[in-house]
Amino acid sequence: MTTEEILAYVKQHPSGKVKVAVADIDGVLRGKYIAADKFAAMVEGRLGFCDVTFGWDMGDVAYDNVKFTGWHTGYPDAQVKLDLNTFRKIPWENDVPFFLGDFINENNEAAYTCPRQLLRKVLAEAEELGFRPYFSQEFEWFNFAETPESTHQKNFHNLNPLTPGMFGYSILRSSLKNSYMTDLFDLLCKFGVPVEGLHTETGPGVYEAAIKYAEVLQAADQAILFKTAVKEIAYQHGVMATFMAKISEHLPGCSGHVHQSLWDNEGKHNLFYDESSEHKMSPLMQSYIAGQLHCLPYILPMIAPTINSYKRLVEGAWAPTTLTWGIDNRTVALRALPGNVKATRLETRVVGSDTNPYLALSACLAAGLYGIKNKLSLDKEATTGNGYKDLSNGILPGNLHEATLKMKTFPIAAELFGASFVEHFTLTREWEWKQYAKVVTDWEMKRYFEII
Repeated sequence: MTTEEILAYVKQHPSGKVKVAVADIDGVLRGKYIAADKFAAMVEGRLGFCDVTFGWDMGDVAYDNVKFTGWHTGYPDAQVKLDLNTFRKIPWENDVPFFLGDFINENNEAAYTCPRQLLRKVLAEAEELGFRPYFSQEFEWFNFAETPESTHQKNFHNLNPLTPGMFGYSILRSSLKNSYMTDLFDLLCKFGVPVEGLHTETGPGVYEAAIKYAEVLQAADQAILFKTAVKEIAYQHGVMATFMAKISEHLPGCSGHVHQSLWDNEGKHNLFYDESSEHKMSPLMQSYIAGQLHCLPYILPMIAPTINSYKRLVEGAWAPTTLTWGIDNRTVALRALPGNVKATRLETRVVGSDTNPYLALSACLAAGLYGIKNKLSLDKEATTGNGYKDLSNGILPGNLHEATLKMKTFPIAAELFGASFVEHFTLTREWEWKQYAKVVTDWEMKRYFEII
């Protein structure tokens, strides 16, 4: 739609309001309603939005260690530029108009803390190299027959799964709660988040969805809106949806695998495909994979950002632990999927469902471009068989503290994303680790209370 058509829709909508949102560092959408007339007045300008968005954690607790904002700055308004290209109608809110925005500074430049702006920066680099990146993210998540009230009353224990039993790819279970599954598929597509596939996954009440591929910024928009939209649609059905990476040590974790390929700048030719090369993988694709293998240990917090992320990355639980790649191998970190000229792509399997899509896609793309720019060769042979046992290229950091330390102290991340972003982001991860480290857990009480 043109700007004029969008403004006309907003003006004519009976609600008289617009919903806008921005992504914080954890991938939580922070937003508000604004009156339609205010939207029309500022659509070519800026929207004031408190910069505490980047000064607190996902629990709204203020950081005490970041420089960008805090008590020392007084938490002033930051400026948000709405992106009219993200216009959508919210079908479960009477088609209320919706927009995403980017944080900018006083000079109309990208704010270094803004995840969406970081992806724009990495995308610009890809375009300068003559590439058009196409990406998609797929998600697994648990669904519970609970409400926010009941979940808190139970203190997040003994929650009722939407359906019992494991039932991966189940025709039976997709029929059992069909009204919810049907609404997910239909309403997401109407919301501009095209779903290519939706099915039950292994675990009680677990679903998996694949989102249709798109140019990388649009793909990230689709992914972050998918997570929030699923939760909102779930509310309508008395369901709580969670994208935690791991809810139980007895069950598989939830992935957010990223599929990616580079095309020419006109979007006509998949540059990862080469009919004459081994496995039909072009030298460009091989360098891209080599770049990710090289960079993964130093960018891991961007694709495994929480304490809980590392509970998923354990041996034998359908998530990788080693720095490995392979051809259509689900036990490795990087699963190459060479096929035909359209479908040849790389799947980064380290990524969990708890990620901020803007950061996860930025990390994957920047690491791959690093391999191309530095002409890295894919010297390591493809892993065949059990990738958990292939330690020839090392293992992933085992917790958020270790991963953050690598990202902070090695220069690769700053080279890829800029020193200011890396400083801010790693400080937020250090904060997350400190919040966890001081808590006495249920495990400790059961382990030590009587016997020690």
